[in-house]
Amino acid sequence: MNVKSVEKQEKSTVELTIQVEADAFEAAVQKAYEKDRKSISVPGFRKGKAPRKIIEGMYGTGVFYEEAINQVYPGAYAQAVEEQKLDDVGYPKIEIVEVGKDGLTFKALVSVRPEVKLGTYKGLTAAKDVAKVTDKDVDEELKPYIDRATRLVSVDRAAQNGDTVVIDFEGFDNGEAFEGGKGENYDLKLGSGSFVPGFEEQIVGLKAGDEKELNITFPEDYHAELAGKAVVFKVKDKEVKEPQAPVVDDEFAKDVSEFENLADFRKSLADRITERRTKQAEADFDNQIMEQLVENMECEIPDGMVDVQLDRMMENYAMELQSQGFSMEDYQKMMGVSGDVIRDSARPSALRQVQMQLALTAVADAENIKISDDELEAEVNRLAEQYKIKPEQVKAAVNDADLIRDLRLRKASDLVIAEAKVGKAKKKAAAKKTEKAEEAEGEEKPKRTRKKKTEETEEPKAE
Repeated sequence: MNVKSVEKQEKSTVELTIQVEADAFEAAVQKAYEKDRKSISVPGFRKGKAPRKIIEGMYGTGVFYEEAINQVYPGAYAQAVEEQKLDDVGYPKIEIVEVGKDGLTFKALVSVRPEVKLGTYKGLTAAKDVAKVTDKDVDEELKPYIDRATRLVSVDRAAQNGDTVVIDFEGFDNGEAFEGGKGENYDLKLGSGSFVPGFEEQIVGLKAGDEKELNITFPEDYHAELAGKAVVFKVKDKEVKEPQAPVVDDEFAKDVSEFENLADFRKSLADRITERRTKQAEADFDNQIMEQLVENMECEIPDGMVDVQLDRMMENYAMELQSQGFSMEDYQKMMGVSGDVIRDSARPSALRQVQMQLALTAVADAENIKISDDELEAEVNRLAEQYKIKPEQVKAAVNDADLIRDLRLRKASDLVIAEAKVGKAKKKAAAKKTEKAEEAEGEEKPKRTRKKKTEETEEPKAE
């Protein structure tokens, strides 16, 4: 392997021109022949026994070049990156320059770790909301308890929207009962929209014992057998029930909570709202500070670095879907979108995560943040307790380097937040926001990454 040229390019990339000598490439071609010949049929030879020259004579001298290139370039690329002492952080873009009996020459566009100019990271200011709770807020928090305690009671009157009717029904298409159109003792809440349009509306006004024929036209997008058809439903109203809410008093509070009176119960609900809003205000404040940290940073991030983060996000997302019993393919069909659309929609978040990691890494470096062995061990134990596994399993699943990196980022984040002040966000920070940053609103804090599995990929990957 010989690096013929090294050229710095825009957005933290370096273009390497790499040459693989003739003998090394010839060895790769021979290996490609030995691998592929079993699948090549040549008249006059048993399958897999045809000499290389015969096959090349039939299909061309370059018949094994593609396989040979795939075999030889990853190692040559890795060797060149190491030789040039490049901190590779993404997937390379490969361009074949020349290939033949004289060897292989290719260009590799390498994404390298970008230089970060940190900017201000101490004393940042942002607004923080003060949690305020009104009686109306408490009423809304109380509503689910009231709904759960609400009972349906039979009434002797005409049905209204909001009532629940108990009905028998059967549907007829040109006088013939159709499949799936019959029900008995069915509880239907009027106004719920659970039946086809026009059905519930025509039941309003019926009393218990009333019978009625409903003229219904199915929507055009209904299933094929009934789409757009005009049918008749014969319906008998057997009972009308109205919801009756409980009296919200001390007895109600005793029934639905651990409190002895309504006043104490309402106070606990107000405290819960206050706690929730306080946490949200703190999270919003932290996010604003982290946003300013990124805005103050100057850095040219290579696309390849974002691609690596995007792959990790998609892998994690696929694992989350799998834990819920779905595959990524199932999700795409359900949502009616392609994998490319899902990936593209996640790119702004991937960019934001990379920006955040670079900014916090720069803070950690500027503050000379170190992680002690005791801190590392404590993190392993914390993860073991969180996931209900043994510490040895955590160590097997996650590299020490990844844990140390995440702990440094966490400490850097805590430092920036601790040094921040409550106030108005500086106008210049908002004005400095770039177009890409505006598109990349979303996940703000660095996520833990699992130990990377060894895989065969079409392109060499670098951590």
